[in-house]
Amino acid sequence: RIEMRHFGVKVSTIEPGYFKTLITSVGNIEKSFLSIWEKLPAETKASYGQNYLNEFLVSLRRMEKACNPNLRLVTDCMEHALTCRHPRARYSAGWDAKLLYIPLSYLPSALTDLL
Repeated sequence: RIEMRHFGVKVSTIEPGYFKTLITSVGNIEKSFLSIWEKLPAETKASYGQNYLNEFLVSLRRMEKACNPNLRLVTDCMEHALTCRHPRARYSAGWDAKLLYIPLSYLPSALTDLL
């Protein structure tokens, strides 16, 4: 964002929370993770343990329940950033993104860029 300012390009950052998409599909993530797990050396598997695998899969299913199916929240931010005369530097889509990024949202963009 800062690098593009030199060229007269204004960039807005859209920070979405967890939304239900193919990227957050538990089936896809689980399949990929288990595929990688099977390829690990026995020593690495032993270091992490079967309990780690089980806990990861449980947390993955829990995460899916927290995913918001309303993608309109993200596309509305995109629309505003593209069509607004003075777009904001940052957009947070979803309650979880607002919760995570709320401290940054109260600070001036120049200060958050510096941080």
